Amino acid sequence: MATFSSDGEQVIQRSLATVSTVKNIEVESLEEVYQIKETCDFINKNNFHKVALQFPDELLVDSVLIASKIENETGAKLHILGDTPYGSCCVDEIAAEHVGAQCIVHYGRACLSPSRRLPLMYVFGKRPVDLQRCVSSFQELYPDRQSHVVVLYDVIYSHIIDDLLDLLSPQYPNVVKSSLHVDGDQCHIHGQIHSQHRDSEHAPAHSCLNGCQYIQKFGRQFCLKEGLKVDEYNMFYIGKEGVTLTNFMMTWNHCSFSSFDPEMMIGRVETISINRALMKRYYLIEKAKDASVVGILVGTLGVANYLTIIDQLKEIICKAGKKSYLFAMGKLNVPKLANFLEIDIYVLIACSENSLLDSSEFYRPVVTPFEMEVACNKHRKWTGEYVTDFRDLLPGACNHVKVPSPDASDDSEEMDISLITGTLRSPCVTSSESVDIMSDTSVIKRNQTLMVAHSNTAASFLMGRSWQGLEQRLGETPVMKAVEGRRGLAIAYEEEGKT
Repeated sequence: MATFSSDGEQVIQRSLATVSTVKNIEVESLEEVYQIKETCDFINKNNFHKVALQFPDELLVDSVLIASKIENETGAKLHILGDTPYGSCCVDEIAAEHVGAQCIVHYGRACLSPSRRLPLMYVFGKRPVDLQRCVSSFQELYPDRQSHVVVLYDVIYSHIIDDLLDLLSPQYPNVVKSSLHVDGDQCHIHGQIHSQHRDSEHAPAHSCLNGCQYIQKFGRQFCLKEGLKVDEYNMFYIGKEGVTLTNFMMTWNHCSFSSFDPEMMIGRVETISINRALMKRYYLIEKAKDASVVGILVGTLGVANYLTIIDQLKEIICKAGKKSYLFAMGKLNVPKLANFLEIDIYVLIACSENSLLDSSEFYRPVVTPFEMEVACNKHRKWTGEYVTDFRDLLPGACNHVKVPSPDASDDSEEMDISLITGTLRSPCVTSSESVDIMSDTSVIKRNQTLMVAHSNTAASFLMGRSWQGLEQRLGETPVMKAVEGRRGLAIAYEEEGKT
């Protein structure tokens, strides 16, 4: 058994404690919580000999004990994956391929984003929930027994949903249960719904089944009653406040949300102002419209179709008369992004739960692919609806909007005014012949308006800086004989002490 870190290509051996520190999980119950028997059946059934076990940081303490049990039962060679380069909710297929794994077992919280490279099994862990307290909180939050409510939950509490619905259904006939699903014929969740690989790359998230509206989104699926829309339902979420709940609330922002925290055993109405959150995102869209240079941040290598959205973003950014640069730097932080002052704004390509990054501490804003499309694609209008899953923006998906053709002329296009600076923004450059790549700038005549398109904004930025780095200046610098330099610390050189 080997312990592998995705930061390098070499296997790293280190000892880990085998006593679980996760609250409410005893060592004796680890076999049930981590579904060791089901995992062994999955490995033996498919005759896997090399398996990667991916753990988030908070569960690494149990990894050695779990791997030992699975290894004894299956005889397979196991590799423990830790310190994922991106969010731990995504499957780290790149690290698994580095060690030649034939499949991956993903533990803990998961965003359920589709993966394509390797067979995959999800083990969420069975975190305890006081069902009676949960039912009591539900009754307090929804005194009307005819309320239409969809029950959502964090994946680590999926094992209690059937028992919860058995207690609620006799009193609340209009309660709808959401079920987990996996996308792709190589993904498995024990005891949950398994959806086959879809014919098209991106099936619609909304469809009709026997007259009922069928919703499938973010690894959840539920069926609404005939004649009702999702906006007419309340949402009851089981889990802690975090990115999963925020993702749900931003997407279904017309629904009323309430939640029950199993750890604190408290139910509450979610009072976060979605309108205020949406206005903050719209502010970032205005910043994206003002930007000239865009940095495309690769925030995932495991979610399917991430390369397709990169190409699509490059296209719409180019057609909007902006420059784009691609960055792959793992987990983001302020110092990393501060190294590139030429960039006006970044767009992050990540799973739906990690896309809404709070960039208030960063030197430059970070937006989502949807926000960048609103800023650059004149055919996509801001309506208040929000898209966090970038796959919904791709061709054939439910929220795809075609990018205008570069040869299409739109005489009705008018000048735009920035809501941030109050200055006049030039129309988008939609012609491939608008920019002369051989010169620094070119003059373009559009709608009787003259504007300047910079063909190399980054180079122009560099020329305007007072310090441009070390340059060779061959033949310009006189040759000088080497002399002995100073000695000692910078605070007090030896020569200074003598004087």
